[in-house]
Amino acid sequence: MEIDITNQLSALAHPKRLALFRLLMRRYPHGVPAGEISGALGLKANTASSYLSALTQVGLISQTRNGTTLRYSANVTTLRGLFGTLLEDCSQNRPDICLPSTPQIFSPSVERPLNVLFLCTGNSARSILAEALLASFSGGKFQAYSAGTTPAEAPHPDVLALLKAKSHSVDGLTSKTLDVFRAQNTPKMDFVFTVCDQAANEECPSWPGHPMNAHWGLSDPVSNSCTPKDLPKAIEQTYDVLKSRIQKFVDLPFGSLDPQSLQHHLDDLGQQNV
Repeated sequence: MEIDITNQLSALAHPKRLALFRLLMRRYPHGVPAGEISGALGLKANTASSYLSALTQVGLISQTRNGTTLRYSANVTTLRGLFGTLLEDCSQNRPDICLPSTPQIFSPSVERPLNVLFLCTGNSARSILAEALLASFSGGKFQAYSAGTTPAEAPHPDVLALLKAKSHSVDGLTSKTLDVFRAQNTPKMDFVFTVCDQAANEECPSWPGHPMNAHWGLSDPVSNSCTPKDLPKAIEQTYDVLKSRIQKFVDLPFGSLDPQSLQHHLDDLGQQNV
């Protein structure tokens, strides 16, 4: 039975339920465990369960089981139906009201390189590796940047050591806040990739220029849980995964992909390992 859109709008009218839904949209198409959701939003477990149930009942999110873990993801089919009813049916398909389609991403070139921003929490390891890798493989057709939601004082020294050992330039690699890229006269991004779950879970304002976004989450190779003995191996494993993803990214046929197909390619890359 079709769910009345008034119920869907009512479910989203609560600030915390809306924040939960926005989190799942940022992580789409990946599912997120209930415990991670409650932790990211600072909710008690029973409160998060109530909000998840309300959004599930109106079809805005879906629930899947992975072993003993319940994972939740946004239901974009329902969301499209909601916006379709509001903007197409209600306005009788007026082109001056209905949402425009996403613009085509043109092929990168040396004359007009595409700007790519990698985000993580500390901007000391994963995003630094990604920035250096894309800079090496870009052929001048991409400009690589990185930032953190709560940046460290500097990139991790072992990360810089590995990059040097792999013959990557580390000139200009610094840990910086993402606000740097929201200032006037800074490059507008064409792509924004989150490379850690925590950064993807955080609420961020929309980026100027409406870049395409994808989540390429990886575990933190320099976390406190990693022993000094295991640290070099953890960093190299992260390097290898990012290298594989970025090499495939720069080889995508950007000019021949419509925005939806390109988005699916970006999402798929976030699931691929070496």
